[in-house]
Amino acid sequence: MDDIENVRHSRNNEAIFEHIVRAGKWTYFFDVKATRSNNYYLTITESKKWFKEEGTFDFQKHKVFLYNEDFGKFEGTLKTFITVI
Repeated sequence: MDDIENVRHSRNNEAIFEHIVRAGKWTYFFDVKATRSNNYYLTITESKKWFKEEGTFDFQKHKVFLYNEDFGKFEGTLKTFITVI
């Protein structure tokens, strides 16, 4: 588990809990956050470094927001796809 870091934060609009997974060229951030009404949700961010023509670099990021009421459906679908793969 050397590629995973666990950090706990306060609830001041920061992640309550997070995992960082480094996998080759990609880094995945799994963050548990709270809504204003204190309902938890999961944010998954994929980040990849890419180089511009002038030699500098930037990060491409894509986010997925998964809310508590959708966890069951998401989990079932993810398990199905993992089995197929």
